[in-house]
Amino acid sequence: MQIIERIKNIFRKGGYALTGQTLKVINDHPKINIDPAELARIDRNFREYKGDYPQVEYYNSMGDLKKRKYMTINMIKLSSELLSGLVFNEQCEVIISDSQEEKPENTYKSADDFIQHVFEHNDFKKNLAKYLDPMYATGGLMVRPYVDQAKGEIEFSWALANAFYPLRHNSNGISEGVMKSVTMKIENGKEQYYTLLEFHEWSGDVYVITNELYKSLVKGEVGKRVPLSELYKDLPEVAEITKLSRPLFNYVTPFGFNNINPHSPLGLGITDNSKDTLKQINDTFDQFNWEIRMGQRTVFVSDQMLNLLPSENGMPPRQIFDPDTNVYKSMRMSSGDELIKDVTSDIRTEQYIAAINQTLKNLEMELKLSVGTFSFDGRSMKTATEVVSENDLTYRTRNNHVQEVEKFIKGLVVSVLELAKATTWNGRKLFDGEIPTFEHIGVDFDDGVFQDRNALLTFYGKAKTFGLIPTVEIIQRVFKVPKATAEQWLAEIQNEQADMDPMNLDTKKAELLFGEEE
Repeated sequence: MQIIERIKNIFRKGGYALTGQTLKVINDHPKINIDPAELARIDRNFREYKGDYPQVEYYNSMGDLKKRKYMTINMIKLSSELLSGLVFNEQCEVIISDSQEEKPENTYKSADDFIQHVFEHNDFKKNLAKYLDPMYATGGLMVRPYVDQAKGEIEFSWALANAFYPLRHNSNGISEGVMKSVTMKIENGKEQYYTLLEFHEWSGDVYVITNELYKSLVKGEVGKRVPLSELYKDLPEVAEITKLSRPLFNYVTPFGFNNINPHSPLGLGITDNSKDTLKQINDTFDQFNWEIRMGQRTVFVSDQMLNLLPSENGMPPRQIFDPDTNVYKSMRMSSGDELIKDVTSDIRTEQYIAAINQTLKNLEMELKLSVGTFSFDGRSMKTATEVVSENDLTYRTRNNHVQEVEKFIKGLVVSVLELAKATTWNGRKLFDGEIPTFEHIGVDFDDGVFQDRNALLTFYGKAKTFGLIPTVEIIQRVFKVPKATAEQWLAEIQNEQADMDPMNLDTKKAELLFGEEE
């Protein structure tokens, strides 16, 4: 039955390829059906993340319509950068407890050794720290491992929220999806845009990866399907992998439920529920900057002092002003009045700062961050010690996001090892050991910034004194390592303590002097 289904899938894919259908947008593909509102929301997040806002239109002193840059505080970038830095840093350690004995034919001694090599080879920690920033801003991040057949190395491919589309999902997560990558190439002096769609699907127990290439002269359009060989010489159209327990791709979103579209598996950016607040901050900041630039200066000038520009079409002559200013305004004055009247008001600096700070407090509440996290008057943020001692809201919010990233890293570890075990290179499997479960994978996020480990040791030391917690559990909680690793550490500690026992030392000295007893 599985063979028949696989044959149907091949014909289905081939039939679609023969139509030569052109896709304007990703949703035109028969396999993809994403709510257009979700795609629009993600595109908007990316525009605001890079500070791309439309220009402000205004009328100058002569009544001409002018445009100027919209001045903003990029709170999406600042918020996501703050949270990504709190959640993950390059001091994070991933440890896999592995009791597997070394096999001479294996390149790596254990699953832990293999993963450490793969992560180091891909500079995983640095890249994850970098990619978490746009993930929190836009709502999602995908990474999948693949094998570089030329080198026999596991490589990582990353995709942001606008380059990954779920095909099938349930309460446990996304089981099938498609990744999009766009390449621009100059051909005959014209820009050609190639879009590669990489489908990851299940056919029974077989994991099927299908590659489709599209070409377009229009940026942003998917285009018409073309042969893979036009851009990728060695990329197969279909690849099948067996004995996988989970998808190769791993998708992580910010913590929380998608209340904007409850039926969507896509995540929300951390500011998606704060658009009105962000607009209020930006509008106030823009007005403040414009008031500073123009000084909100208003000067009435007698029309007797202005030069006139004659009109060619018989219309009355126009008074000449600087076309970029809205300061001067013409007014008919009697001969006894002052010819120039400055009616400028003082710049309302304190009022603007107070308004922005008040709106920032609203943003802190919406992002579940502690009061004082953001400020527009140069005040310093709370110290890490204050964050912990006050059971700070920021710390609790950060812990929720850490759980999502931890699950994401553990899933990636399993995916890497399963792919390596399923791949034969130069006559050998890249990895031939046991695949660990999530319980055997430890992720230490280096909470030293937030937690005083001396205080933790004191607390758990007292608990151990009263027999309330075993030593292995203390090691697990303080150092965030798997149980097997904690048991190994405890055994090594006990051996070291035994070696330092005075009776054992005397015995060793006697053996050195007189030799061992027969």
